Amino acid sequence: MARAHVENDEPQARLSDGTIARVVPSRYAGGYELDVDGTPQSHVDLDDPGHLHFEYVARMGAVIDRLRMPGQPLTAIHLGAGALTLPRYVEHTRPGSRQQVIELEQPLVDLVRARLPLPRGAQVRVRIGDARDVAGRLPAGLQGTADLVVSDVFAGAQTPAHLTTVEYFRILGGLLAPDGVLLVNVADGAGLAFARREVATVREVLPEVIVLAEVQTLKGRRFGNLVIAASLSPLPVEWLPRLMAAGPHPAKVAQGAELDEFVRGARVATDADATASPKPAASVFER
Repeated sequence: MARAHVENDEPQARLSDGTIARVVPSRYAGGYELDVDGTPQSHVDLDDPGHLHFEYVARMGAVIDRLRMPGQPLTAIHLGAGALTLPRYVEHTRPGSRQQVIELEQPLVDLVRARLPLPRGAQVRVRIGDARDVAGRLPAGLQGTADLVVSDVFAGAQTPAHLTTVEYFRILGGLLAPDGVLLVNVADGAGLAFARREVATVREVLPEVIVLAEVQTLKGRRFGNLVIAASLSPLPVEWLPRLMAAGPHPAKVAQGAELDEFVRGARVATDADATASPKPAASVFER
C-alpha cells in the first residue's frame, strides 16, 4: 500500500461516509490510482490491463491465472469494485468471462466508469448495495456456479466487521462451484491476530486453504496484505511452486501444517463478536 499523489483539480466523488474518492495519475507505476481520503484503493493501467501493480492484487492474479485452462472464460463475482482492476484483468486474460461486481457506492462506480472506462464488450455487471446483502440475494442461477469469488471490501482503510464473519463466508461459499476458489484480501499488522482469525473463519466454511503474502508480512513483522485462497476441493499441489515463482518477491505460500500452526488458538469470527480489520498507521501509505 502506498499514498497516492492527489491533485485538488482531479475529478472526484463524495461517498456516503463523507470521504472523497479521486482517480489520479500514478507517479510511480504509470496508469492511474483510485484514492479515497489518502488511502490508495486500486491501480489501473488502461494500456495494459494485465499490469497488476499492487502486490496483493498481483498475488490474486497469480491464483486466477491457474483456474481452469489458460484463457478459458470464468464466472466471477467481485465484492468491492475499487477501480475494477481485477474484472479488467479477468476480461483481458480470459475474454468472454461473465462477471458480477457488488459495490456500495454508486458515485464511486460512476467516477471510475467515467475516468477509467471498461473495454467495449466486457461482460461486467455492477450491482449497487452492501456486499453481504447483495451477495445473499444474487439470482439462483449464480448459486453454486462461480469459478471465482473475490472479497476485497474496504471502508476507508478497514474491512467492515460484518464482512469478516463465518455467516458472511457461508454466503460466499454458496456461490462457488464445487471446485471454485474464494480469494479474500486481509490487511493486518504486528502479531496478525486479525488475519489468523480470518483464516480460521474461512476454513470453517471452505476447508482447503492457502495463504499468500510477502515473507515479513506473513511473519507478522510489518503491516501488509495477505491473500487467502480457499475452496471446497483440494487446491492443486502444482500451484504452490508456480505461485511462489510468480511473486511478487519475496513471496511466501503457507499451507498444511504451517497453516494449522498459524491459526492455532484463533477463534472463528461470528456476527456476535466480529471486529473490523485494524486501521493502519498513516505511515503505511507513505512512499
